Amino acid sequence: MLDRIKNIIDVNKIKTNVSMASYTTFKTGGRAEILISPTTTDELKNIMNFFYENSISYYILGNGSNLLVSDDGVKNPVIYMDKNFSGIEVFEDCITAKAGEHLSAIAKRAAEESLTGFEFAAGIPGTLGGALIMNAGAYGGEMKDVVEAVSFIDITGKEYVVSGEEMEFGYRESALMDTGCIITGATLKLTRGSKEEILGKMADLASRRREKQPLEYPSAGSTFKRPHGYFAGALIESSNLKGKSVGGAQVSEKHAGFIINRENATTQDICDLIELVQKTVYDIHGVALEPEVKYWD
Repeated sequence: MLDRIKNIIDVNKIKTNVSMASYTTFKTGGRAEILISPTTTDELKNIMNFFYENSISYYILGNGSNLLVSDDGVKNPVIYMDKNFSGIEVFEDCITAKAGEHLSAIAKRAAEESLTGFEFAAGIPGTLGGALIMNAGAYGGEMKDVVEAVSFIDITGKEYVVSGEEMEFGYRESALMDTGCIITGATLKLTRGSKEEILGKMADLASRRREKQPLEYPSAGSTFKRPHGYFAGALIESSNLKGKSVGGAQVSEKHAGFIINRENATTQDICDLIELVQKTVYDIHGVALEPEVKYWD
């Protein structure tokens, strides 16, 4: 398979035997046998078509900020969509960005252009593509609030453009989630505002994050989705799990909604702690917590 992939994309854009701990914010995980870093839409189309025609399963990786990879690694090829597939353009009150562009960079560019509406995403440690797939959000804002159009490639290698409405955004989900499609970019519709006020709001949100979240440790942000009618962090804290550890993984003492890599944790440590939290919270409160993080094996 590797030799055939080399006929599709430049060999310099292919890596083998790659440690996934270097590609996830949890800093855990085994090795990927093949990691492909396309830089153009045509390369992506060719890769997707090759995988489709040969019935090859694959993974899609952005910043790895919502991901746990098995300690045993993964055999399926990984398509990497980060800074290798990035770029930002501004036209009037719209920003068009490629899928690998980081949300922080888009928010910064929006502020420079005096465009408001994207401040909520400034501190989310992910790429545009990943944020769109899961309708990422924070501090009262979500991707669905600003998306005008999304471009993507389906599993056969065909390219499409859909509206924000057609993405069918829900709470941490979209129409493209778990479809195998790869988002290539999107246009965001923002509003003209005061640059000073925009920067001030971003600074305030950044300060609140530093104060309340364990940013000093590797993690994937909020570990669990918000259960209907509750807050995951409050349920976990009231279950006396704050500071609870399994191996090198720990429920953050700063914010119980975060599981952190406190000291050389393995992916298995984190998974075991997630299961322990789920069981304990359900036994005490009767509420089933659903992980927000994805797992590859």
